[in-house]
Amino acid sequence: MSTEYEVVIGIEVHAQLKTNTKLFSTASNHFGNEANSNVTPVCLGMPGALPVLNKEAVSLALRAGMALNCKLNQTSVFSRKNYFYPDLPKGYQISQFDLPICGEGHLDITVEGETKRIGITRIHMEEDAGKLVHQGADGIAGSTHSFVDLNRAGTPLIEIVSEPDIHSAAQAKAYVEALREIVQHMGVCDGNMEEGNLRADANVSIRPVGTEKFGTRTEIKNLNSFRSIERAIKVEVKRQKEVLESGGSVIQETRNYDDSTQTTTSLRGKADAHDYRYFPEPDLPPLVVSDEWLNSAKETLPEHPVAKRQRYAADLGLGEFEVKVLLGDVDQDAYFRAALEAKLDVPAKEIAKWVVGDLSAALKDAEQDFSNAKATPEKLAEMVSLIVKGTISGKMAKDIVVKMVEAGADPAALVKEMGGGQISDESEIKAMVQAVMDENPDVVEKIRNGKKQAAGFLVGQVMKQSRGKAKPDVVNKFIDELI
Repeated sequence: MSTEYEVVIGIEVHAQLKTNTKLFSTASNHFGNEANSNVTPVCLGMPGALPVLNKEAVSLALRAGMALNCKLNQTSVFSRKNYFYPDLPKGYQISQFDLPICGEGHLDITVEGETKRIGITRIHMEEDAGKLVHQGADGIAGSTHSFVDLNRAGTPLIEIVSEPDIHSAAQAKAYVEALREIVQHMGVCDGNMEEGNLRADANVSIRPVGTEKFGTRTEIKNLNSFRSIERAIKVEVKRQKEVLESGGSVIQETRNYDDSTQTTTSLRGKADAHDYRYFPEPDLPPLVVSDEWLNSAKETLPEHPVAKRQRYAADLGLGEFEVKVLLGDVDQDAYFRAALEAKLDVPAKEIAKWVVGDLSAALKDAEQDFSNAKATPEKLAEMVSLIVKGTISGKMAKDIVVKMVEAGADPAALVKEMGGGQISDESEIKAMVQAVMDENPDVVEKIRNGKKQAAGFLVGQVMKQSRGKAKPDVVNKFIDELI
């Protein structure tokens, strides 16, 4: 009879802070530049080059701590974490160890309708290492040689360490999704996992159900998608069960996950804290956050996504789908809020409908996004205002959206270009309806015999004749009246 095991998971998330420059130097913090171009003597570990702390990075770390209900430590210390690797020029990483900037906090997640609180042990600041670019294979396995790119060396990170409160791959995925949403909407991190902007390490162990002692854990490094987080944990749990049930022992080690083969493989033995020989960084004094600095960080705190979700539903009347889409894309949400701020007395729900629907599709077709859309939020609000006033129909608006996206044209000018808005003279619409009915006596007879849905054909013909300018509700009114 096989043993039933409980899965125990802790997650370490590295989030790159949204600063212009690196944590301890003036080198650019921009992604995608030519290899080894975002470097200074500090990044390269040149003798005599001294670190200078980036104040904005500290403010963003404090903001993350506030958003995650953490204890904020107004005095913290940077330490040297010593290890040797080709992408670490100094031979050590400047990080925080026993005195981090943020202490205990928590994050609530919802999985399958149930809310669970995940404890956060700490948030500490650190600089990133460089990057090895492996050649000769798709990944490290099978590669023949590697290049070193130090553009990432020294970029500012926060490491958010969870308690081992996660007990399934689904919970782990939900936790990182919720964390990403928070750091994005709080303006802490771009959260672009494809660029390595946010990545997770999963510490996974299993133990017989009912026992309190933790099993031996393995760490799966650098998981950079929600799918890989969930899959890697499932694969590793299955592997550990097979090891234990065959009479073996799980080894404490760092493992790599290969999504193409759905396997984890050993990278190196897992080091403990004492193996890194931590000691206070002699070139940096203790970081002291004044009351004034802390208060300023609190006063500039953006709206928390949890509060925003509740406000969008309760105050703005948005549906669950609209809220989910907006909260899932920071740029799209910012666009929506900018359109609301145009103050054209347009219902928020109407704006949201166009932002998550036709506008989103048109931007995708035009290979634009919400951060660089030619159709500005103010123009979209103006277009929706024209719909609400009855100047244009929804059908006309669909064409206008595409033209706004293509050329950034003004909606009022586009309406004029299209020959004007909806027909306001009801007698003109009535005449069109009568003409269409005269041309389609068989359809009229069907409607008189109870087939009400046949009226849709007549409506379509009137809209075609009016080039979409007839008001559908007025058309339907006259069809009923004349029949």
